[in-house]
Amino acid sequence: MTPHVAALTLSHFRSHRRTRLEFDGRPVAIYGPNGTGKTNLIEAVSLLSPGRGLRRAGADEIIRRPEAIGWKVMAKVAGADLGHEVELTAEPGQPRVTLIDGKPAAQTVLARLLRIVWLVPAQDRLWIEGADGRRRFLDRIAMSFQPDHADAALAYEKAMRERNRLLKDAVADPRWYGALEAQMAEAAVILTANRRGSIARITSAQHGAATAFPAADLQLETDDLTDAGDYASAFAESRPRDMAAGRTLVGPHRADLVATYIDKAMPASQCSTGEQKALLISLILANARAIKAKTGAAPLVLLDEVAAHLDAGRRAALFDEICALGAQAWMTGTGLELFVDLGPRAQYVALADHGGASEARVSDAGVQ
Repeated sequence: MTPHVAALTLSHFRSHRRTRLEFDGRPVAIYGPNGTGKTNLIEAVSLLSPGRGLRRAGADEIIRRPEAIGWKVMAKVAGADLGHEVELTAEPGQPRVTLIDGKPAAQTVLARLLRIVWLVPAQDRLWIEGADGRRRFLDRIAMSFQPDHADAALAYEKAMRERNRLLKDAVADPRWYGALEAQMAEAAVILTANRRGSIARITSAQHGAATAFPAADLQLETDDLTDAGDYASAFAESRPRDMAAGRTLVGPHRADLVATYIDKAMPASQCSTGEQKALLISLILANARAIKAKTGAAPLVLLDEVAAHLDAGRRAALFDEICALGAQAWMTGTGLELFVDLGPRAQYVALADHGGASEARVSDAGVQ
């Protein structure tokens, strides 16, 4: 069976005072009025991967108010040759703690247990806002294929922060820079190779499947550097310019992901809002197909409020593609009618607010 979340328990997590749910691996349709905790539920699932989750929230932002006693997420991960207990906790003012089968673990280890991809409304402006969001989007794709991508990103960012501190302090001695730039160069090669490899996989997955969603041509705009020696030389040569700016101006942290709607030969940034959304869905589905092709198992797919932005035909096509993948997709919407085409292929979670806390109930057919 495809790896999936078999049980999920939330304690004092945002609007959820105490929620425990069990699942069998089918897609999960979550519905209820606004403010009942639908996105909070899939945010908890997103934290089962490295990083700060689909909202990019700090540990203290997640704590349920007014109690403010810390939060906990517990998940049973099941599937083929897989059975693990994951526990995430955070006390007020403290960083998140990760336990896997009762033992402390680095967040990056989570990427080896579950592959998770997601699409949230905040990404709807991905193609028209800054490059930073597109890099994060591409890096999550890369991490879904290469779990070591997260380690390389952390190593690069840590070394770059130290280098930037030297630049701001106007340190001129090259001996202070050499070791940091060597670390950055090694990580930069991994980051760039993983990004390019991920684009190749996504491109192949898009063209290799019949889908109701448009395909995008993806390009990585980055420095024309090939190996660690090239990057190290570029960092060294850029020191005077970087010192004037107070930050590093060359490297993979300045790369950009560029997309073109293939059928119209139109940059994604110039497409309509609906076309941009359809392109994003296409990329998420291609990511999921490519992960399955590489690992033999579909990833978890988190889709927040996606159904409301699609017409009935594309909603049905989306559900069909998810079910064909065999993915445990977690989808949210305000009404049960948005998921009618899923029928018994999914489990349903009805959410309501009760005294300021989320209440959730799982059913097999969405029947109250």
